[in-house]
Amino acid sequence: MNVNVYQHFRADERPFIDAVTDWIEQVQMQYAPHLTDFLDPRQAYIAETLIRQETDLKFMFYGGYEQAERRRLLIYPDYYEPTLDEFDIAIYEVHYPTKFANLSHGKLLGTMLGTGIKREYFGDIISDGTAWQIFIAKEVASFVALQIVKVGNVTARLEEQRYTNILTPKDSWEEEKTTVSSLRLDTVISTVFNISRQRAKQLVESGKIKVNWTETLRPDFLLDLLDIISVRGFGRIQLQEIEGKTKKDKIRLTLGVLRK
Repeated sequence: MNVNVYQHFRADERPFIDAVTDWIEQVQMQYAPHLTDFLDPRQAYIAETLIRQETDLKFMFYGGYEQAERRRLLIYPDYYEPTLDEFDIAIYEVHYPTKFANLSHGKLLGTMLGTGIKREYFGDIISDGTAWQIFIAKEVASFVALQIVKVGNVTARLEEQRYTNILTPKDSWEEEKTTVSSLRLDTVISTVFNISRQRAKQLVESGKIKVNWTETLRPDFLLDLLDIISVRGFGRIQLQEIEGKTKKDKIRLTLGVLRK
């Protein structure tokens, strides 16, 4: 990989860039497709950028349903014609006593990770308000289903579903446009949720913020295209577009926002 590629991304993203480079080289050498684990939107953006810039290979993303946030990537030579079955994604519904208990995204994810399986093997976790479904890589799905007997203190089990039974998620991103003085994490949080910069800084430093599912303690962390910010107690933000600057030198943004 040309080292100049690194300068377009964050320093901490270099290991992922190297992984994408390895996937590309594998497809080029073996002339056969390569399927990745689930990628978050920022990773998908990086992978697509590198594939388009460096190769003539083709690629496809799929996460189990059309609006999936976390998706697997299939990289393949131009002769190859992929099908959705090749993404090896299973969908499982969580059976639990709905009249007596409530589940949450965080509780379910914590339970999944408690099986010892990496986050990269799990796709989206969706709900219609009562029922919950989880998208899982087929190579680990049966093992995970056998391990789950409780979610927190709630008795639960996973049952595989057909794709015709996928839930319609209750939550959906609302598009919002705004301007910010910088792409600092605390600045964007302060602007979107209409709180003071000091309050936003405290949220970050107290461990209540995740960027792309990783806890971030730096208020001055600089956000970039397709980052997803989770703010405990407030909701989530996706940086969908960076649209240049205003006459007053503020940055125009298009965001996806999920408010609690």
